[in-house]
Amino acid sequence: MIELKGLTKKFGNLTAVDDLSFRIERGDAFGFVGPNGAGKTTTIRMIATLLEPSGGTASVNGYDVLKDPEAVRGCVGYMPDFFGVYDDMKVWEYLDFFAAAYRVPARKRPGLIRDVLELTDLSEKREEYVEALSRGMKQRLCLAKTLVHDPEVLLLDEPASGLDPRARIEIRELLQELVKMDKTILISSHILPELSELCNKIGIIENGKLVLAGEVREIAAQLAGGLRLVIRTGNRRQEACEFLAGRPEIASAHLEEECIECVYQGAEGEQHAVLTALVQAGFQVQSFSEEAANLETLYMRITKGVGS
Repeated sequence: MIELKGLTKKFGNLTAVDDLSFRIERGDAFGFVGPNGAGKTTTIRMIATLLEPSGGTASVNGYDVLKDPEAVRGCVGYMPDFFGVYDDMKVWEYLDFFAAAYRVPARKRPGLIRDVLELTDLSEKREEYVEALSRGMKQRLCLAKTLVHDPEVLLLDEPASGLDPRARIEIRELLQELVKMDKTILISSHILPELSELCNKIGIIENGKLVLAGEVREIAAQLAGGLRLVIRTGNRRQEACEFLAGRPEIASAHLEEECIECVYQGAEGEQHAVLTALVQAGFQVQSFSEEAANLETLYMRITKGVGS
């Protein structure tokens, strides 16, 4: 749905985005992470056709951002990191204004506005003036505005910026609903633990250059030297750990509090063989799971290692 090839943006002698290339497939939730000034917002604005690239190409749903910007805008919903609201408008009027800007026929607008208000849990705020809304409510309203023309692709630049913990949780839950609706989402954020719950892919950018991009799980396995397994046994924990360490598909195994953590380097999708071997050897396996990727750890390792 989104493809960048050598995308570059220069402002005078400053190269803000340097030869960026990656793909985002339909239905992906892609976390775009990097420090302030790394080039995230500039990249998103180029994809949204708000900035013209200095070099390279970008396309959305097959439409080139330079050759067919109107088609790109029709299938993209863009939520900027800072957005304007109109103080003298009611919530429904604000959404109606943007629906009209997206050329949604007047007869269809009431139903669409009702739907996006319900989705963003703003139905009760329909008749309130925008300036009376809290920061979190305005953030949800901006997301509702982004959805009003039912775009296939969402470009969300720091959607949880400046929100209190409760409002961040509410925004995260809303984004999870959008993922279930099969929207393709590119989301930039500094709140890495929340991205790990939302995104199946990440791209890490530093100094305008893409450091690494791909499946969260694959990147975690690559950096760890394999896939991490967490196993709890009800008996003979030390013996079970030694048993695992002796298997050819296990690179390492060690005891960690109440569980055994090991690095699996066998064939993909064959982790169950490790579980079977433990049970056949007489160990009482209470739980067997893959360790969730910690995006904060990945980010620190990549940007201070590969990226430096």
